[in-house]
Amino acid sequence: MINEKFSKIGFVLAMAGSAVGLGNAWKFPTMVGNNGGSAFIVLYLVLTFCVAFVAFLAELSIGKLGESDVVSSIYKLAPKHKRAWSLSGFFMIGAVLIASFYMVVIGWILKYIYLSFGKLPVTNEQAGAEFDTLLTNDAFSAILCFSIVFLIVFFAVSKGIKSGIERLNVWMMPSLFVLLFGMLCYSLTMSDGFVKAAKFLFVPNFDAISADTLLQALGLAFFSLSMGVGVIPTYAANLPERTNLIKSTLSIIFINILIGIMMGLVVFTFIFAYGGDTTQGGPGLIFVSLATLFAKLGVIGNVMAVAFFVSLLFAGVTSAVSMIEPFAYYLVRKFDFTRKKALVYIGILVYVLGIACVLSYYKPTAQNFSVFGKPMFDALDYLTSNIMMPIGAIIFSAFVGWVLKKDGLFFLFGDFMGKFWFEIWYFALRFLVPIAIFIIMIYQILGK
Repeated sequence: MINEKFSKIGFVLAMAGSAVGLGNAWKFPTMVGNNGGSAFIVLYLVLTFCVAFVAFLAELSIGKLGESDVVSSIYKLAPKHKRAWSLSGFFMIGAVLIASFYMVVIGWILKYIYLSFGKLPVTNEQAGAEFDTLLTNDAFSAILCFSIVFLIVFFAVSKGIKSGIERLNVWMMPSLFVLLFGMLCYSLTMSDGFVKAAKFLFVPNFDAISADTLLQALGLAFFSLSMGVGVIPTYAANLPERTNLIKSTLSIIFINILIGIMMGLVVFTFIFAYGGDTTQGGPGLIFVSLATLFAKLGVIGNVMAVAFFVSLLFAGVTSAVSMIEPFAYYLVRKFDFTRKKALVYIGILVYVLGIACVLSYYKPTAQNFSVFGKPMFDALDYLTSNIMMPIGAIIFSAFVGWVLKKDGLFFLFGDFMGKFWFEIWYFALRFLVPIAIFIIMIYQILGK
């Protein structure tokens, strides 16, 4: 099982599954709508290809050239100071920390799939109270749903690269697309709402573009591709030989953007059709506003709600699986653990942290599970998103751009991009990317 490799399509779908997460449901549509519509999309695309694409290829090269877990790959590739450089591989711990609170959110989605079979809340006040109850007063449901998601994710990872992660993504990613496409087709029947949603997302408003918008687009381009936590090098280490790395990367980016746009059209069609709040972002957009809007459609609304929350479940699970794999792969390769033994150690950490995250919102225990005045959930989110991911990405980019031999990188990418584009990529990697990611990190820290 240790020598399993992705198929070419399996790698693209697995990496796209990692990139397509819950942020596609609320962060991408809300940012687009509130920051200039298609003007923001154009800005996001430019930054995706100038920064995120460049950094993505850098992390991919670590795994493809090292052909091992991220720590061992860096150790193998570093010409000197091997041990010091290899320590950067341990930023993959950030992925484990993300998984612990991310699976709590997926648990909320699982709860809402169940609720969607019954009577949906008919007012924002009722929907808000229902969601607040789940977070602050119903620890049993939150823990139960988190536990079910935990078992699904760890079972998939336990089956390995080919039989677990690839098979899960080959099934879930097309299913996610089919569900979204079906909801998009239904949205077309709500002509007035769909037209307004399309205008909201695609009609450019350049007056809304500002320095803050630029930084938001930069952060979204970076974070949406799972960089800085070892996912990309780990998946790349299991690529088949002579995979077209550029074509695969572009396919991953395209799928990520397409799902975000489809999700945005579905979400905002309902919001405009029924007078919802277009400025509301985050979980409130999904668990409060949309739940109420679905209720207005009667039985059809229940069907749409189930389809929507199942699509979110698929997006969340495929992302969560990718966050567990890097550390599991490291333990298997480095210490010759069986995959199941490695997952037991990781599972204990993830489950304990996940329960702590649930209890940090639960009123009777919230004070006992706070860190520096923040709920454990928020503290882990802040630590990973604002500090660990950016620093990890800066180090990985610096390692590839300044430490690895240029000839080796050209051997890896030259056949797919040619000398001219390779030189542009290499320059951007060394100078543009580290500065851009550092700016993101400062913006995120100061902004929160």
